[in-house]
Amino acid sequence: MHSSAPVTNLNELEYVNGKVYANIWKTRKIAIINLQDGRVEGWIDLTGLPGSQDGDPNSVLNGIAYDAKLDRLFVTGKMWPWLYEIKPIPAV
Repeated sequence: MHSSAPVTNLNELEYVNGKVYANIWKTRKIAIINLQDGRVEGWIDLTGLPGSQDGDPNSVLNGIAYDAKLDRLFVTGKMWPWLYEIKPIPAV
């Protein structure tokens, strides 16, 4: 799933187990970036999260936090009423 095309509009960045997770501004996607070569090696698609589909263009994914002690990943967004704990799963 490597891509050679540049990814633009990186917004919130978070270091997670040797990788950088970066949400793409005004989308519901997080890029997983390899620190060794800077390539995107995976994506997290958060399209189905409630709060991200209300039609408000300002209600976008905007926060990523990693709790290394308990190995937990949290996301939220501008104007979202909730904070979500997520567990990324590999695509099939």
